[in-house]
This record gives sequence, structure tokens and C-alpha cells, in this order.
Amino acid sequence: MIRLNVNGSVREVEVEPDTPLLWVIREQVGLTGTKYGCGIAQCGACTVHIDGQAVRSCSMPVSAVEPNQRIVTIEGLSPDRSHPVQKAWAALDVPQCGFCQSGMIMAAAALLAQNRKPSEAEIRQEITNICRCGTYGRVLAGIALAAEGGETGRG
Repeated sequence: MIRLNVNGSVREVEVEPDTPLLWVIREQVGLTGTKYGCGIAQCGACTVHIDGQAVRSCSMPVSAVEPNQRIVTIEGLSPDRSHPVQKAWAALDVPQCGFCQSGMIMAAAALLAQNRKPSEAEIRQEITNICRCGTYGRVLAGIALAAEGGETGRG
């Protein structure tokens, strides 16, 4: 039995210790916003926060997460979509297909929590998630808008 704190709720799950955290979140906990993309921690679709740090959950064994660590998924970032990154994403229509976007949003939120006003170079260095649709220009604009705390009036 493994104990996890996911989005503020303590969950006990019975899984093999080497089960990737992604599959525990999706299958045992039932939160499907975190996506499987590549399975080798390259694309970032599986990004969650562990104690505020962006982590690619597809390659992290659940046994590597301590019971006192806080896991936050896209569902727990802001249930009412009021997080500045979520608002900026909606205002600028950042997603195209949307598959990678929960991971992009989680990576962007972690970046802004660490660096409130990142430069474009810092954003490019830190956000290494892959978008098959190529919405990188809109991702950059969305992070910049969230950093400014602004919205364009859409919501």
C-alpha cells in the first residue's frame, strides 16, 4: 500500500512500487487530465507538480514519491480555471488539439511560481514540453501574459 497526497487528498493505492506515477494518477486515482505522450519523459504531456516542482510522471516510479510530498495535477491547479496560466491560455486560444496542454500549463505554472517575470530566453530554456501542433508561439505569449497578470478580455 502506497500513500499519496494528490490535490490535497490523501490516497492509499495498492500498486507495484515500480508503477509509473502517471498510471497511478490516471488509473488508481482516476484523474485523467495528466496525459501519456511518450513514456520516456521527453514530451512533457505527463507533467505534474511535486512540492511545486514540475515533474514528468511517466518515468517516475510511484515508490519515489514520499507520503508527505504534495502532488498537484491539472485538476488540482485551479478547479475553477482561475490560475493566471489557465486564464491566459483561454484568452489567447493557446491550444490547437489540446493533448499536450495540461502538461504545458503545469510546466508554465511551475516556472512562474519560481520566476514571476521570466524573459523569453528563460521561458524557452525551462519549457521543454513538446507540442505536435507547433503552438510554441502561443505558448510563449500565454506565459508572458500570465506573467504580466493580464488578460485580453476573453475568458
